[in-house]
Amino acid sequence: MALLESSCPNLELVTRGKVRDLYRVDDNTLLFVATDRISAFDVIMKNGIPGKGKLLTQLSVFWFNYLKDMLPNHVITTEIDQMPEKVQQYREQLDNRCLLVRNLKVFPVEAIVRGYITGSAWAEYKKKGTVCDITLPEGLKESQQFELPLYTPSTKAEIGQHDENIHPNKVPEIIGEKYARQISEISLKLYTKAKEYALSKGIIIADTKFEFGRDDAGILYLVDEVLTPDSSRFWLVSNYEVGKCQDSFDKQYLRNYLLSIGFDKKTGIELPIDIVKKTMDRYIEAYKLLTDSDPTFLLNNCIV
Repeated sequence: MALLESSCPNLELVTRGKVRDLYRVDDNTLLFVATDRISAFDVIMKNGIPGKGKLLTQLSVFWFNYLKDMLPNHVITTEIDQMPEKVQQYREQLDNRCLLVRNLKVFPVEAIVRGYITGSAWAEYKKKGTVCDITLPEGLKESQQFELPLYTPSTKAEIGQHDENIHPNKVPEIIGEKYARQISEISLKLYTKAKEYALSKGIIIADTKFEFGRDDAGILYLVDEVLTPDSSRFWLVSNYEVGKCQDSFDKQYLRNYLLSIGFDKKTGIELPIDIVKKTMDRYIEAYKLLTDSDPTFLLNNCIV
């Protein structure tokens, strides 16, 4: 069964996001729990994707390790045996789906990097010739690769609200010039390194979202999740064709289904079992291709 909500009564619940539940372990430490909730268009669906939270956690850990030489991340440990006893008591619920992390000040900006024009970027370009109000050359085709990746940030909305795409020059007004510049530069570098690796595995990372925090000394950290099917668009290199929508190994499959049924983008619905299974199948395939391994937990028995 899908874990839609964690329950750790001996830990202080800080907040429940669209996917993750956040607990305070002590003044310096937080616990990130990836549930099986799934959202689309900033709306949480009524049922989840069994096993999804575990897969997202494992893939994030893979990328945190791959990118750690470029920027420190917030992870203290991924092993529940190394976590405090008051966390370990919830082992059956939390194993493989939680991270013990540093308590950092998280910036209220999502750092989106786009290597290809698709999704909301394509929709805006067709109307205005821009992406996040950045003027682009005429004549671009759907799914075409940009000459250089674009940094297109957004605000972080509260639950039930929609994130707002903003021009990069608006970010300093929110977080200051220093961190705005650092986040823009490192986001593009992280994307470029990850994109080149993924291409070697037969996957195009069309776009992705990074989040960042800082400690009391002002040091920047990579936080939250990173380069998962929830936060990125993954396409197969072998199927890629400019000028059309691509078959995605990510949440776009779910978005396309919701658009096909006239989803109102306001109220969560019960997803059909076949959509649940096919969404998870795509997540698993992306994991296998990117990591050259199977998930470290039994997923085949998750979908019932």
